[in-house]
Amino acid sequence: MKFNESWLREHVAVEADRDALCAALTAIGLEVEGVEPIGGELPGVIVAEIVEAVRHPEADRLQVCKVAIGGGEHVQIVCGAPNARAGLKAPLATVGAVLPGALNIKAAKLRGVESFGMLCSAKELGIDPDASGLLELPADAPVGTALATYLGLPDARIELKLTPNRADCFSIRGIAFDVAAALGAQVRAFEAAPVAATASATLPVELHAGADAPRYCGRVIEGLDPNATSPSWLTEKLKRCGLRPISPLVDITNLVMLELGQPMHAFDADTLKGPIGVRHGRAGESLKLLDEREAAIDAGFLVITDADRPVALAGVMGGFDTRVTDATTRVFLESAHFAPSAIIGRARKLGLHTDASHRFERGVDPALPRVALEYATKLVMDIMGGSAGPVVEAVREADLPVRAPVALRRERLARVLGQRIDDAEVARIFVALGMAIEATADGWRITPPTRRFDIAIEEDLVEEVARIHGYDAVPAALPAGEIPLADHTETRAPEAFLRRQLAARGFHEAINFAFVDAALLQRWGLEAGAIALLNPLASDLGTMRTGLLPGLVEAIRRNLARQQARVRLFEIGRVFHAPATAGAAPVETRRIAFAAVGAAKPEQWSSAARPVDFYDLKGDLEALAGPATDALAFAPATGVPWLHPGRSAAVTLDGEALGFVGHLHPALAKALDLDGEVVVAELDLARLEARAVPKAGELSRFPSVRRDLAVLVAEDRPWADLEASLRQSLGGLLRDVKVFDRYAGKGLEAGVKSLAMGLILQDVSRTLTESDVDKAVQAALAALERDCGARLR
Repeated sequence: MKFNESWLREHVAVEADRDALCAALTAIGLEVEGVEPIGGELPGVIVAEIVEAVRHPEADRLQVCKVAIGGGEHVQIVCGAPNARAGLKAPLATVGAVLPGALNIKAAKLRGVESFGMLCSAKELGIDPDASGLLELPADAPVGTALATYLGLPDARIELKLTPNRADCFSIRGIAFDVAAALGAQVRAFEAAPVAATASATLPVELHAGADAPRYCGRVIEGLDPNATSPSWLTEKLKRCGLRPISPLVDITNLVMLELGQPMHAFDADTLKGPIGVRHGRAGESLKLLDEREAAIDAGFLVITDADRPVALAGVMGGFDTRVTDATTRVFLESAHFAPSAIIGRARKLGLHTDASHRFERGVDPALPRVALEYATKLVMDIMGGSAGPVVEAVREADLPVRAPVALRRERLARVLGQRIDDAEVARIFVALGMAIEATADGWRITPPTRRFDIAIEEDLVEEVARIHGYDAVPAALPAGEIPLADHTETRAPEAFLRRQLAARGFHEAINFAFVDAALLQRWGLEAGAIALLNPLASDLGTMRTGLLPGLVEAIRRNLARQQARVRLFEIGRVFHAPATAGAAPVETRRIAFAAVGAAKPEQWSSAARPVDFYDLKGDLEALAGPATDALAFAPATGVPWLHPGRSAAVTLDGEALGFVGHLHPALAKALDLDGEVVVAELDLARLEARAVPKAGELSRFPSVRRDLAVLVAEDRPWADLEASLRQSLGGLLRDVKVFDRYAGKGLEAGVKSLAMGLILQDVSRTLTESDVDKAVQAALAALERDCGARLR
């Protein structure tokens, strides 16, 4: 919300200077996001009138102007502005004046002609970026008056960062009530006296949208002067709030919206037949909007109709065919209340964001339409003339939102704030905020105004007292009482444990957007089930991610581009897939992913440097699995487009799919402009967190025996198959098995490898004899040959 300081002070008189005002706004929850000064004191700048303007004898683009400065005095000014002309009133910086940017005005000669001052544009005065010509002042501007006094300078444009629940502060008057409460003032009364009907023209109004549109007011004004222009006070207010003046009718509706918070719309009455209606849209309908785009309408939209023909999208934007133009002489002004639920998301569905939808989505005062219509009518007639017909109002009283009284207990307020607030101060706060207050035996009964949609329960009232009284005035005290400790379950490893494990192994945590570029997912082959956003934050953030690795590897790529040669990152987050059935919610899955590039270890002297590889990340994964490491199984990954087909594995845990680990596919690495091997892993977090309850086991008092074997087996046979065969055949007798050598090459036939392993054998009840060990070795060899085709080397 942008507004100018001087306009706010018209509604609430406070002695606080600009800095104190902005500090107070932020302190009460209306965060000031920016302050842009407008103009200054401008000493020596006055309102002047060009009495005579003739061409400079030595320059075609300059004029020599005779300028009246008041008191019957005149000065000569040489001016090059294209709009300089006799009869124009404009700002004049007299000799000795200092303009913004430390520009000192001195008497000078321009091409041999003396000039005693400078006629100014809005940009030169620091009022507006417009530098196309002199700032044209109204014909009734008093010559000789200080310009700062006449224009209400210095001023400032203040921008607030409002939370969605404070819809009432999307208006000058809404902000004024909070300022009055914070700074001990009162908001000036605002009266919009009814404008008497002086014409009979009307258009009937019908409501057919139930509770979605419970109030609609309209009025025909005819005999307007199409040549009328917006007065400077009106255009200045709009420009200082960041809006561009367009035409009197549009400017007036914008002014009412900014000042009171009620969006309005003006139709060219000559394009309407009547009756005017409000109903839900129908499938197949469309409407050409003011911005000339064609909007497809469905039952989710509210439409304003003329003889059942859609002419505007309620709460969003008007239609092109019924817009007001420079030739409009008859206008139909509308002012309505629409339920927030009927407007939320409708503009975004069309890729729009309008001031009207922004306000209606959050809630507009249901009592405001008639007041706003009367106010706008007066402004229209003051500026454009004409005569107004009677106000036509259709209302469904039962469907209008009602602000019910809310009880506030004195003891509850004191308990939450940690201090007692004087009853008089509590009453002052609520009265200043425009609320009705009634004392009760244990506190107060507060009725919020119709504009305050955020007041519904007692805690809302406590918040109002806290923020206006001052959060800094709330004493700091430690809470009393016992805090129960959360139960820790042994069947699940918390995320914090996994984070600590990865951090201890040299990884840094990354947090990426849950939105990615659809083209990036296609490059990874992860576009299946992707969900496109209707209104993305940016073009490259238009799709919900289906995997963590695309974003994580992009982070690695950015680090590599910034001379970080060794990067190890991990992320814990959610991925999203479209539901299997239409209308269901998207499927969210918790995942953990980690990736590494560069050297396996930081630079050091004790061992030779080597790049990170599959086995490094496999070890990191096994560290995460903890006690469940023995339940992990690795098999060659197939059909995974983003993994290297010969240097990656599909991981299972207790026979259930867990995820993948391996090197990125070379083609993908090249497409992503990555140098070096990138090793990645992405796993199902819920399965990785699961832990079996630890069980105590008997420690054998008898010695273990080790027997080493070397077997020949097919090159493509994974070690996991051999280990599974050994454990199944030897049962509890096999305490452990270790692979300590692998060989392939000279002396062995093609497609065969040699694996050397150590079998650790132990019994819990007796010492193993040589005969026992020989039988176990023979059983192991027989099982390896039967299950894996292995033979003793």
